Amino acid sequence: MRLLFGSLLLLATTATTGKAQQSVPLNENAYSDSLGHVLQHAVNDSTRARVNFQLSEYWRGKDTAKSAAFLETGRALSSSSPYVKALYPFYLGQLYFASNTAKAADAFLQAQQALAAFTTREAYLYQSMSWFNYGIMLRNEKGDDFVVNTWLNKAIPLAEKAGNDEKIAHFYTQLATLLMNNARFDKAETYNNKAITLLETKHPSSSSLLFAYLSAASNNIYNKKPSEARVCLDKAWKLLAPYPQSVNLPNYYYNEALYYTTVNEFDSAMTSLNKGIAMAKQLNQQQLLQMLVFRKYNILLESKQYGPARALLMELMQEGTLTKEVNNRKMIYQHLAAVNASLGDMREAYNWSQQYSKLSDSLSESKLQKNIQELEIKYNKAEDEKKIAALDAAKTKATLSAHNQRLMNWLLGIASLLLLAIASFAMLLYRNNKKLAKQKELNYLQQLRDAEQQKQIQIGQALLQGEENERERIARDLHDGLGGMLAGIKLNLSTLPGSPATSHNELHKIISQIDHSSTELRRIAHNMMPEALLSYGLAAALYDLCDSLSSDQLSISFQPFGLSTQLPKGIQVTIYRIVQEMLSNAMKHAHATHIVIQCSQNQNILLITAEDNGKGFDMSLIGRTKGIGLTNIKKRVEYLQGKMEIIAAINEGTTINIELNVAG
Repeated sequence: MRLLFGSLLLLATTATTGKAQQSVPLNENAYSDSLGHVLQHAVNDSTRARVNFQLSEYWRGKDTAKSAAFLETGRALSSSSPYVKALYPFYLGQLYFASNTAKAADAFLQAQQALAAFTTREAYLYQSMSWFNYGIMLRNEKGDDFVVNTWLNKAIPLAEKAGNDEKIAHFYTQLATLLMNNARFDKAETYNNKAITLLETKHPSSSSLLFAYLSAASNNIYNKKPSEARVCLDKAWKLLAPYPQSVNLPNYYYNEALYYTTVNEFDSAMTSLNKGIAMAKQLNQQQLLQMLVFRKYNILLESKQYGPARALLMELMQEGTLTKEVNNRKMIYQHLAAVNASLGDMREAYNWSQQYSKLSDSLSESKLQKNIQELEIKYNKAEDEKKIAALDAAKTKATLSAHNQRLMNWLLGIASLLLLAIASFAMLLYRNNKKLAKQKELNYLQQLRDAEQQKQIQIGQALLQGEENERERIARDLHDGLGGMLAGIKLNLSTLPGSPATSHNELHKIISQIDHSSTELRRIAHNMMPEALLSYGLAAALYDLCDSLSSDQLSISFQPFGLSTQLPKGIQVTIYRIVQEMLSNAMKHAHATHIVIQCSQNQNILLITAEDNGKGFDMSLIGRTKGIGLTNIKKRVEYLQGKMEIIAAINEGTTINIELNVAG
């Protein structure tokens, strides 16, 4: 039984993957008719070429000659489209899939290279299928590890890039079959379940789901889960039942026979095998036919019908499909030795045993020779590398010795040139930095001069603006005050009556008006240029100013300390205007009842302090509001290169401190 189990498992992969990549729907007749309809109504060669490729795929499991004819027609029509032309090697590999692994592998490799130039989802899908089949074709040469790596690292990622869930699930199924072939049943079950879940959700009527059910059934059989296997077979049959001529029926019967054999229902197993054999012959599925025959041999062997069993083995040997693969041939030799021994024909048993041993030794020898050859190649390569390294070392040593002196000379020369270049560069850098520093200094001084000039311009503009404002004020005073008075005098004179007594009274009234006009004229003249300032100096003028502005509601106290009488008239006028503006602001805005003005001088520094007990103001408003009074004061202070400080608070009065430079 152990020999039987190993034999069944060895062929399991071929049973599932041999037809796996034939992308034909379950409803094959409708699919074939649809392709024929498209071919009749195709409007260009590219479409006709693709339909011929698909018809080649459809017929390759039924009639290889017909499949080859469609493929050649498609190739001839594909020349106008680089992409369709790139599909041809894939379908060529499909045609050779079961008959010539070397040609198939080469075709799939060409397909990968040709399709790599295209970045569509369909191109990624065909690349994934090419890599998948390429792995299968090289399985006997490179082993299952190579196949798994190719599928996991090439085929499946490309299928994911193509976004094709059905193909991804199909690859999971084939990976599960390969794992089952290596007796990793639990891992195989995981991949089968992933494939089935994906396909039942998104592709419930696909041939890929059928293969997933059959793969899961085989794995459950070998994993000693016959009830689960039966469930999978029933689901597979439900998909196949509507299509009694499906090319997939022989594959189903193969797995059903495997199930019946496992549960010891040999008659049922034989019935399934006979159905499968009949259909495989009808559909010209030679490889699957031979596998069904081998399965029939296993049942005969289990039933101890050694004669018919040996006859079937000899039939397999003569037909030759299975024995093309060396491991299958070795397995059949082993079975022929065993069945002949069971029949008592020890000579034949010995002969087959010898052939089995020779083939095993040949395989081992071939493998050994291959390993030895690989080791020899590696050894020779290593030796060659050592020799090359030794020659290179000797050459390097000789060359080094010959060039040492020249190198030293070069180094000395380069070092000298380098030092000279560094010295020259340092000198140049020093000069440039010196020039740059000088230029920066000149630029800075120029900026200071420009700033000072701009400041003087602003001060001049402010003073001019102040003078303009002063002229406007004088004009208003002349018009509103003196002008009105003179107009009244003129009116009174024009209406002077002729009576002497009346005229005398009116004249007194007119004389009084003329006195008021004179007083107003003196006030205006005093504001323009105080007479006291011209005659008696700054202190007297400020005394006079404070006294003239004092009243019953406002007392103004002036306190001079050490004011010089030798100050230039221009500076005295500026100081006078500053004090005048400060008093004007206090009277207009502060509503103060008492103001103190202090002026003191120490050589070229003159200090002015003005304090009032008015309502004060919010200091934060100074930067956000613009008052002409404060602006005029500030510009005059700047004109005398002075500084100004304002101290104020709401309801706490205001103090202004000014420091002026009065050097003539």
